[in-house]
Parts: sequence; C-alpha cells; structure tokens
Amino acid sequence: MEEKEFYEQIKDWNFDEFQIETEDFTNWDMFEILKSVTDENSRILDLGTGGGEKVIKYFPEYAKEIIATDFSKAMIETANENLKKSGRKNITFRIMDNLNMDVPKEYFDVVVARNTPSCPKQIFECLKPGGFLIIHGVDKYDCYNLKKSYGKGQAYDDSTPISIIDYNAVIEAGFEDAELVPLHQREYFKNENLFYKFMLKVPILEEFSEEDEGVKDFYINELDKDKIHEYVLKNTYDKGIRLLRRYYGITARKAK
Repeated sequence: MEEKEFYEQIKDWNFDEFQIETEDFTNWDMFEILKSVTDENSRILDLGTGGGEKVIKYFPEYAKEIIATDFSKAMIETANENLKKSGRKNITFRIMDNLNMDVPKEYFDVVVARNTPSCPKQIFECLKPGGFLIIHGVDKYDCYNLKKSYGKGQAYDDSTPISIIDYNAVIEAGFEDAELVPLHQREYFKNENLFYKFMLKVPILEEFSEEDEGVKDFYINELDKDKIHEYVLKNTYDKGIRLLRRYYGITARKAK
C-alpha cells in the first residue's frame, strides 16, 4: 500500500520536465525488439505502464490490440487523458496488479514489463505458444555512488542483483531462449534543482529490498540537501550533473 501511495502521488511518469540528456553505451533497444516480434495481428500487454507516455509514443500503431496496465488508479487516469490527446485507437488502459494478473490465458503474443515488479509464471500463462517476453529493469548498482553516500537505496543491501533474480525467475517459469543483457547509461542534468526534484520522484534512494519484497518508507517528501549538494560538486561535468544508470534487459520466448 505504501508503494501504491507513492505512485498515486506521482500520477504520471513523464520525465520531460527534467530535461535529461542521455548517453547509451549499449545498443539493446526494447522498442526496436518489440517492433521486430510484432505484426498487424499481435496482441500486446504492457505491465507497469505508468502514465502511458511510452506506450503511446513507442508501441506499434499497426498492432491489433495493446492493453496497458498499472496498479495505480491515478496513473491510469493520467494515461487515459494522454490517450485522448494522442488519437491512438488500438490502446486500452486498465488497473491491474502485476503480481495478481487477471487476463485471459494464452491470449497475448508479447508481454512487456518495464521497470516494474512482475511474475514470470503468470506472464507465461497469459502468453500464446511462441509468445515473447521483454523485460526492462533497474539493477542493484544503478546510481550506486549516490546510494553509497546515503547508505541506502533500492536493493542496496541485497546480495543478489535484481537482474539475476528476474532472470532466474524467467527460466524457472518455463521460458526458453532467455537472454540477459546489462545496460549502461549516463544521464546529465542541467542544474541541481532539477536533479533534486528528479530524486524525489524516483524510488532510487528508497530503502527496500528486491530479495524479500519488503518496502520501507517508500515515499520521499524530502532528501538531505547537503548530501545532494556534495554529490553534485563531485559529479558535475561539461554536460551537467552526471548520474550513472545501470539497467538490464531480458528477452525470452514461450515454446510453440
């Protein structure tokens, strides 16, 4: 419930306001992969859709059906507002808990889980034979220098990286051809104010574990500005304040 309240307060997942400049060091692109495994007959399920910005912008317009879900009512309200503005016709937004999925069995051709908890066993059941799974997640060592300065953060004390936890779960669920790709990225912020507001919006510095699924003090109202300022002084470059991001991508297929 604390996690749900966190996202209810955010209401959207659009980061345009932060004017982030990004450098990618790996060429794994989940949206290109999505396009490569879909056609005009494809049914796609997007888990953890947030305010729907990415689905509307990047998911294929030619797909037969796209159902995008989030467990936050406020997020889905925002998503439906964004959908009206977009004019897209093949997308439906609805409330759903990823860990208690209520979708038809063997219905979808592709399931996408983006930076969200998921249950590969339930995903496996809702995919058609030959269906495809795409996961994009935030790993343990994401923003690690910043986490170290605070002595806490997402999965900070976990012994096993989130990517390995998810990868093992995918294999145990029965998927084939599972591949795990580490993704390295740099993000640059124009000033300290934008950086601080960004850190309030994302759960990077929240002290919760992926190993035991615990959640503690999930919503941040304020941060130690002295520590933020110290980080900014040590990590300011020509392009701006640098944040080292560590994500991961997983692809897998259900046997035909």
